[in-house]
This record gives sequence, C-alpha cells and structure tokens, in this order.
Amino acid sequence: MNIVTDIRAWQSIRENCATKKIGFIPTMGYLHAGHASLCERARRENDITVVSIFVNPPQFNQSKDFNLYPRAIEEDIALLTSHRVDYLFLPDEQTMYHDHYEVQVTENALSKELEGAYRPGHFNGVLTIVLKLLNIIQPLHAYFGEKDYQQFMLIKKMVSALFLPLHIIGCETIRAEDGLALSSRNVRLNAMQREKAAHFPKLLHSDLSPAKITEQLQSLGFKVDYIVEQWGRRLGAVWLDEIRLIDNMLLRTIR
Repeated sequence: MNIVTDIRAWQSIRENCATKKIGFIPTMGYLHAGHASLCERARRENDITVVSIFVNPPQFNQSKDFNLYPRAIEEDIALLTSHRVDYLFLPDEQTMYHDHYEVQVTENALSKELEGAYRPGHFNGVLTIVLKLLNIIQPLHAYFGEKDYQQFMLIKKMVSALFLPLHIIGCETIRAEDGLALSSRNVRLNAMQREKAAHFPKLLHSDLSPAKITEQLQSLGFKVDYIVEQWGRRLGAVWLDEIRLIDNMLLRTIR
C-alpha cells in the first residue's frame, strides 16, 4: 500500500490512472470490521481502492470529544494493507484547512433535523470535508456505511445538487455479535457500559413503539436524544454517561 500525504502527489498519481475506476472510502481512522467490509466491496467493484484517514475537527461539537477520539494509525495501516488497499491518503489539518474553515458547505433542510438539531454545525463539518476529499481523490464510487444514515442521505444530496461525477454507495451496517453497530467510539465503553449498550439495538429492532422504546431505555439508565421513525427507518440516538451512540433499522425488518 502506498501512503500519500500531499495533495499534489496524489494529483500526479491520479493523472497516471485516469482510465481506472477508483473506489474511495473516507474515514476518521481507528478502523474496524465495518471499514474492512467497505474496503472489500470497493476492491471488488473498482480497479483502485483509496482510503483516507483524517480526524475532522469541525464536525466535533466539543473539543473534548475531538481529543478523546481514538487514534491508532499503525494498526490502521496494518488493516488496510491486509485488505490490499492500494492507497492511503493521510493529510494533516493544515493541508485540509489552509483557509481556516472560512469556506463551508451548508445544507438548510435535512441537516436541521435529528442529528443536526442535537449537534449544531456538525453536518457543515461533514459535508465540507467530504466535498474536499471527493474533489481531491476524484473517485467513480465512494462508499459509506449506513449507520450514520442521515449523514449518508446528506452526502448523496450534496453530490446530486453539485453535479459531482461519481456514485455514492451505501453499505449495510456491520454489527458485533450482540447487535451493537460497530463504531470507532465503542472502544470508549467500559465492560459494564458495553454490556448495557447491547440493549440499544435490541430495543430499536423490537416491535415496541418509539415511545415505549424510549421509556425502556431511560429505565435502563440511557439518556435518549430521540427514537423516531422516518425515511423508512427507525432511528435513535442515546447517551451512556458521556458516550453517544446512534443507530437505525429498516422499518420492514422490525420484529
């Protein structure tokens, strides 16, 4: 695997593979089996697979959360190498935000709901960095997990609105044996929290109403931001102490 940190170096590489299909997976690192599944699909559907790792400051609502976000670059490199990824794009903050975040991408409808209501400015940060990365890498296909379903919809909307010449591909959420959606943040859960966290996807997937699910989660010690049904899905966001979990299920799969 080749590691590229400089935009001009990547642009030179990109010119030399202009006829190749490129599949791209943007990440914030601390990679897990969910990321690995995206890499495997990208490899099957493209000539070249590119992964980026960049922990994006503007999408964090609190500096503490940004500082606590787990990082393990050597392990990430090993995982990507084992899955035969061709290129890792590994820029620094100065490279990606030489404008000091003075230019931002804003969506004024979907981004105001759910996650947008609870995390003001979050989606500006997400859309801005994704647009930058798509413009740099210039893939044919870009792959996103569906755990962050609202984010996935917003990225598709941005690509359509701005006429970007690529396809955004959503991939099914990968889960642990107990049903918890894999997430880089899960490493912050201690043993007791990890055991309790498994109730979240189990209740989200039950035949209970959103109100009853909220009630049961609260009785278990969760703080509930929302449990709602829209976009053909049941979506939820909860807190276990200082750790926030999000998830969603297709409504037709609800028991």
